[in-house]
Amino acid sequence: MKKKIAVFLFDGFSDWEISYLTPEINKSELFELVYFSPSGDLVTSMGGLQVKPTKSLKDLAFEDLEMLILPGGTAWDKGGNREIEKLTVDMFEAGKPVAAICAATIYLGQIGLLNDLKHTSSDLNYLKGMAPEYSGGDHYQNALAVTDGHLITANGIAPIEFAREIFKTIGLYSDAAIEKWFQLFKNGVWSE
Repeated sequence: MKKKIAVFLFDGFSDWEISYLTPEINKSELFELVYFSPSGDLVTSMGGLQVKPTKSLKDLAFEDLEMLILPGGTAWDKGGNREIEKLTVDMFEAGKPVAAICAATIYLGQIGLLNDLKHTSSDLNYLKGMAPEYSGGDHYQNALAVTDGHLITANGIAPIEFAREIFKTIGLYSDAAIEKWFQLFKNGVWSE
């Protein structure tokens, strides 16, 4: 049975932030991508891509999931997507990987998941301004992507680095194969 990786989709999600990681995981014999939205209904990405998720939030149980992936999008900045808090916190508290990029890191700051682990976002001052509850400034890393334990965070301009951290965390490929993939997509370098 394949391990399930849940990808949260919502109106206005940043489609390009998950576009490097989803094809690679989808090719795997070990993992199954489970795309879900709050209601399971059709959503439209920031780029205008209309997607019909395979599940609704109520169809998911954190015990059945290997990882949760949260793409960015303006809904996070506006206080949206709060309905996934229980799933996110349950995953995090169970030690299951939670991966967030761009504005989704703001949400993690708002619910207290960034306070004790190394993390990044699009900018520390932006994070502090959008998440007044956030108190993890001492753990902030000025980096494109950071993994600390079961938490993966990435700057909004780093979808390739985000994918690489996810691949490492789930053991999608060997370290050498992940580095080869990264060099190809980041730098256009293919090595034999």
